[in-house]
Amino acid sequence: MPVKNLFQKYFSDFKNYDEVLKSDMSINPNWTKLLTNFADIGVQDLAEKQNQIDWLLAENGVTYNVYNDPKGLNRPWNLNIIPFIIEQKEWKGIEKGLQQRAELLNLVLKDIYGKIELIKNKIVPPEIIYAHRGFLRNCDQIKYNTSKNLLIHSADLARGPDGRMWVVNDRSEAPSGMGYALENRFSIRRTVPNLFNNINVEQPFNYFKDFHQLLIDAATNSKENPTIVILTPGPHNETYFEHSYLSSFLGYPLVKGNDLIVRDNNLFIKTLKGLIKVDVILRRIDGDYTDPLELKGDSYLGVAGLLNVVRKQNVSILNPIGSGVLENPGLIPFMNSICKYFLKEDLILPQIASWWCGQEKERNFVLENLKDFVVKPIDRTNREHIYFCEMLTKKELAYLKAQILAKPYHFVAQEKISFSTAPNFSGDSLEPRKVVCRTFAVAKKDSYSVMPGGLARVASEKEELRVSNQRGGTSKDFWITNSDLQEKPYNKRFHWHHSTSNSLSGIENLPSNTAENLFWSGRYLARTLVTARYTRMVLNKMVDLEFSKLDSDAKSLDILFKSITHLTSVFPGFTGENKEKALKDPLTEIGIVLFDESKVGSLANSISSFSNSYYSLRNLWSKDMWRVFESMKKQWTDFKPENRKKIKSLTKLLDNIITKLIAFIGLIEESILVEQGLLLYFIGLQMEFSMMTIDKSRALLVVKHDEDVEYEILESLLDSHESLNIYRYSFKSYLNLENTINLILLDKAYARSLKYQLNRIKRDIAQLPKKNTNAAATTSYLQISKACNLIENSESTALISIDNEQYTRTNLDTLLSDLSTLIHATSVSITDPYFNHSDQQIQLVHQKDTW
Repeated sequence: MPVKNLFQKYFSDFKNYDEVLKSDMSINPNWTKLLTNFADIGVQDLAEKQNQIDWLLAENGVTYNVYNDPKGLNRPWNLNIIPFIIEQKEWKGIEKGLQQRAELLNLVLKDIYGKIELIKNKIVPPEIIYAHRGFLRNCDQIKYNTSKNLLIHSADLARGPDGRMWVVNDRSEAPSGMGYALENRFSIRRTVPNLFNNINVEQPFNYFKDFHQLLIDAATNSKENPTIVILTPGPHNETYFEHSYLSSFLGYPLVKGNDLIVRDNNLFIKTLKGLIKVDVILRRIDGDYTDPLELKGDSYLGVAGLLNVVRKQNVSILNPIGSGVLENPGLIPFMNSICKYFLKEDLILPQIASWWCGQEKERNFVLENLKDFVVKPIDRTNREHIYFCEMLTKKELAYLKAQILAKPYHFVAQEKISFSTAPNFSGDSLEPRKVVCRTFAVAKKDSYSVMPGGLARVASEKEELRVSNQRGGTSKDFWITNSDLQEKPYNKRFHWHHSTSNSLSGIENLPSNTAENLFWSGRYLARTLVTARYTRMVLNKMVDLEFSKLDSDAKSLDILFKSITHLTSVFPGFTGENKEKALKDPLTEIGIVLFDESKVGSLANSISSFSNSYYSLRNLWSKDMWRVFESMKKQWTDFKPENRKKIKSLTKLLDNIITKLIAFIGLIEESILVEQGLLLYFIGLQMEFSMMTIDKSRALLVVKHDEDVEYEILESLLDSHESLNIYRYSFKSYLNLENTINLILLDKAYARSLKYQLNRIKRDIAQLPKKNTNAAATTSYLQISKACNLIENSESTALISIDNEQYTRTNLDTLLSDLSTLIHATSVSITDPYFNHSDQQIQLVHQKDTW
């Protein structure tokens, strides 16, 4: 296919600067090799490759959370097959400009919280700094032991009408995107390797080595093997995937505020064994949320007392708390003056012409020509609107004018610029889309190391002016190409070598929140699997009853219905006053047990609870695990409500869910080491299996029934326990109660038996790290040992004896009740010393109705 054929429908009207096409519709030479590779692949194969990219990103769980998105959290990340290209000769100038800008903002940050020369010398009006919500007064005069104050800088660039790359925004709070940029490169390399044919693409491995070294060098007192953590707000944050991705890629633990605690002006991470001093934090939460003691009092994301630890230079934070003040378009009109003041030179990279409305002359000019501007607040911490004034109605313009006049210092007006477009593959053709590039720089000795490329993003639609992930934008792999060099091996593969050992390795150093989520992941996973299997068994019995006229089958089914309620605790269910109504329409009640997420114990609630724990631990899960989980979740969410009254459809759904759950359980053992917390997962898994085995046995075996009914009950129990074939192999006899109890409860060698599960819990708890408080640390072992001794000394002949007055097996019921109590006590005694965050963040701001 000729290259020009790709652009037949590209422009109906050539209005803007385009990265590929010149105004005479000739092709930019920098793009010729790439477009030739595209033409060689062909449109049909390109579409197929784009589908493969979409599939790969979804399968690998690459997501971006969109706030208040009706589609829910964890929206799949979008990557277009066509990269964005800048030639290395041009990039060298851009790189120099980015290094200058990072150094300049470093000096501004140092001055804002230091000598405040910019304000004293009237280079910057004080309102621009002090009216910005990113300015944190508590950070004033803090000294740092790092070479620079601003350690990570990100800039959004777009090509202006003069053909040069202009700075659009600065990101200094907790810049996001470098993890997505890396994933984009891996995805393109894997799915479309022939795109790179005859093209030398610079790889970012030197940048990540510098980034890794920066984290090490930032440690206080030049500690040789510092403890480094990544602080995240949690799985609901928009870029949580990246937090997990960087945690896995760099090899540093992902922690939340509740994992950390301040003691004696030092910061510690709470682990299973005790407290370990933290030296460096890679911060991914906004500065004012980092310390509820001094900053935002209602924050649950940070650590009380953290800011004072920073003052004492006992921990380093990247970027420093308070650096969000640099994300300030109010500084743009003054940046060239700032540059001349500090560096005695002009800015290398141009900016958008901007007018700060806090100055009378500039404000009047803006108000007189408001339709021609884009108006922004000087900060974005409350996600205020950006006003594209040409699109506003008269009423909206009047409202904006009133806002500006009320708080003139709060607004900046910028020239309306039409930035360049770049090609996006859409359907079977190329479309021009507005493009913005996010670049990244990290401090390196006296300068900054800049990632070659970064994260390119394009608008969601052809005519869309704004480029935003929150508005459905698409990303691109960002290439820096060098036509002067011969192809080198590193251009074919991206290599990463983690040269420093992790001081937080080993299960004893596992963060408490991670351990707790692993424990509850095991419990929720077991609960989901047992509930799905049990409900499937009951549905199958309902089908059998359609072809049976035996009273025993009908009676046993009524008992099974009632047992569902006792197993799941979804009351009233098939019990109490609701019993008759539920038995007349059992599928409605079963639908509640399966699909009502508001009911604790329902299958939907268990899946949701497991999903929450799962996303919190996504940095531990392998890609195969992610694929299985996403496939299961899709089958669950795609199930149509009209099929909830169809037994065949329900059974098929549960078959698929159970198969995926079993696959997931198998993958966990392959993918996570004991020292990564597998032990806690197993304890939770076996504990829940034990509890539900007890619940099933109490619901079905304690009360004596007629012989025919009892046979059906025993068969149902063994079927739900996936033990029917094992029973027949082991006993080669007619089903009877004593053999069933021996297999399900008392067999020490059978992995599904209660005795085996309890002994497995005891063995695993014995391997947990011991805390200094020996009594608290060993309580869980003592409790589970009591349970193991109790079942060890039980005999099936005594358990099956009947209380003639009540037709109940009192000994069996007492044993199961006592075991349930001991397992619960074991769970509590694990929670208290290992998971119980006794220093939870407490809101220091009262709600209005509590005064």
